[in-house]
Amino acid sequence: MNTQTLILIQCTDAVGLVAIISNVLAEQELNIVSMREFVDEANKKFFVRVVCAGELYHKEVLQQAFTDRLPSNSQVMINPDQRKRLVVLVTKEHHCLADILVRNYFGTFQAEVLAVVGNYDNLQEFTEKFNLPFHYISHENKSKEQFEEELAEVVSSYHADYIVLAKFMRILSPTFVSKFKGKLINIHHSFLPAFIGANPYKQAHDRGVKIIGATAHFVTDDLDEGPIIVQNTKSVDHSYDVSGMRTAGTEIEKAVLSRAIQLLSEDRVMLHGNRTIVFK
Repeated sequence: MNTQTLILIQCTDAVGLVAIISNVLAEQELNIVSMREFVDEANKKFFVRVVCAGELYHKEVLQQAFTDRLPSNSQVMINPDQRKRLVVLVTKEHHCLADILVRNYFGTFQAEVLAVVGNYDNLQEFTEKFNLPFHYISHENKSKEQFEEELAEVVSSYHADYIVLAKFMRILSPTFVSKFKGKLINIHHSFLPAFIGANPYKQAHDRGVKIIGATAHFVTDDLDEGPIIVQNTKSVDHSYDVSGMRTAGTEIEKAVLSRAIQLLSEDRVMLHGNRTIVFK
């Protein structure tokens, strides 16, 4: 039995929802340790993340109680998998993958990396130092459709909770994205929505920006426009050339991506249209 129970709820907003949730939990002799809620008043949507202490003996009873008393469109998750399964997609750049694999090795994520997949084999030897499988799937001399079919087959075999694009420099088709909807996480080397697409550091340098940043977001059909999970920035000035900006940016990129993975692994992120609700 779990000594701690995690509950995630999103539904239409209504008067008395917090009282209903509190009463249902009290009936199951669960004590609320923390409750973080958010109301999107414009769209009349309610979101809550609740952590409870106490043994949950009858999960199905608790689920039914919420079904009976909350609005009819409610989505309720009770104790989702506590250790998320990850597959990491890479191309040639190592910094984000290195950070993820070191954290995975020392168990600092509530997640487990199952495999790494690359469209080049540059990072295979490094990955295998961590006793993890590396799948090399070249995109060269193949149609985009064939490449993505092979990629999807390998990724699907791991039944991952999330597929992390750790500097995976390929634009994925709507067909591929739809197969893994809500599971694809990308790190973009820019503070979105600025400098979408390729060469953002050159774009930033040419514009003379005073901050650079990175964005971790869900992947959708719209390039670099999916729901944002985490962003961060660093101050720069006229003395930074493109190379200097890129070097500084790599530190932000790996920190932002790892933070996003941690938030997702702790079930602190809820999707809401093209936005996220992030309970810290």
